[in-house]
Amino acid sequence: MVKPVSARTIQAIWIFAFSCALAFMLAVSVNGWTAAAQTSGSAQALVDKLVLADTIQPVTAGELDRALAQANADGAQALLIELDTPGGLLDSTRGMARAIASSRVPVIVFVSPAAARAGSAGFFLLEAADVAAMAPGTNAGAAHPVLELGGQPDATMNQKIENDTEAFLRSYVTLRGRNPEAAEAAVHTSHSYTAEEALNQHLIDFVANSDSALLNDLEGRTITRFDGTKQVLHLAGARVAPVKSSLREDLLDWLVNPNVALLMLVGGALLIYLEFNTPGTIVPGALGTLMVVLAIFGLNLLPIRYTAVVLLIAALGLLVLEAKVGGHGALAVAGIACLTFGMLTLVAAPVPELGVNPLIAIAVSVAFGGITVLLLRLAIRARRMKSRLGVDALVGHVAQALEALTPEGHVQVEGEIWRALSTEPIAAGATVRVVGHSEYLLRVEPQRQ
Repeated sequence: MVKPVSARTIQAIWIFAFSCALAFMLAVSVNGWTAAAQTSGSAQALVDKLVLADTIQPVTAGELDRALAQANADGAQALLIELDTPGGLLDSTRGMARAIASSRVPVIVFVSPAAARAGSAGFFLLEAADVAAMAPGTNAGAAHPVLELGGQPDATMNQKIENDTEAFLRSYVTLRGRNPEAAEAAVHTSHSYTAEEALNQHLIDFVANSDSALLNDLEGRTITRFDGTKQVLHLAGARVAPVKSSLREDLLDWLVNPNVALLMLVGGALLIYLEFNTPGTIVPGALGTLMVVLAIFGLNLLPIRYTAVVLLIAALGLLVLEAKVGGHGALAVAGIACLTFGMLTLVAAPVPELGVNPLIAIAVSVAFGGITVLLLRLAIRARRMKSRLGVDALVGHVAQALEALTPEGHVQVEGEIWRALSTEPIAAGATVRVVGHSEYLLRVEPQRQ
């Protein structure tokens, strides 16, 4: 028999159901308010910011590509590039200028803070931007091309390089509505401009003291994109989100430093030599191989002179000869000189910041040359000593005749008694020198004063 449900139970069920419904409605309301708040917050413009305070090279180009991709993914209204560079590689600059020109997101290049510069390759990036701006106390220009492979080209080749570079700059300066003659002067005569001069020459669009001031100045401004379309900027009070470098970019930026790469190359070579000299230690060989591979990887991102590589190889050959045959130090000095010149000219740097520091090159050359000669001499001496064991090791030692040698007798050498044969009579107690042996019979001769 089914027991009937009491009124109190039914009342409890209704209260529970009502409570659940109320909680559900409250949750929906809170979510709605949160969504509304998020929608309201999203109305604030977003500007991604990339700081390029380094030389222009392949790693920098990769940072720009990633920042443009992130700005597109974030739905940013613009990408702000804070620029401070002495210049860099022209090939990387061309790739970065193409990326800026084809960007869906407007690109603002701002030379900042005070005392920053957009030198050489940086000037090309400044002019390629949808909006070019500089902070007071900054400068830009000095964009004359430098031959990356080193040496001085003839007049015709130099003119070709200049004309090609000027045409590259003029191709987008004109489309941006800026002054092509003033821009070409930065290439042809290496002219450099202050922020005020660049503004007066119509090379930039604004001079601003800060990011926020620049974004406020851009509010409502209509820009012409590289493809000719018009776009109105609404950036006043925009939220600026920094684009942080990745671990990979930090590592590559560290490796692309020629001084770091050079130190790793030399250190790795010494560790590999240590592994060959004392096989089985494993750790020096593995660590040295890793250092050499990373150094070669870093140097591969930079323009390398092959004549410098030949100098480095010649230096190693001279140091080996000094250790093996001995040259009274002359071969070692020549090897260290070749090593120094090879290191100094290894990177064909268009700007000094991409080259090898002379003090580091000299210090590393002298240290590496001295250590190499010392280690090689020790290794060669150890190899020669290995063949002089037992009776062989007694050759050249001084002995004492225990009895008259006529011509045979006994001598004492290094605390041991041996039979000896002399080429001439030797009196007992005389001092003799071991000059050879026939199996276990020593050959001796009188000790000459």
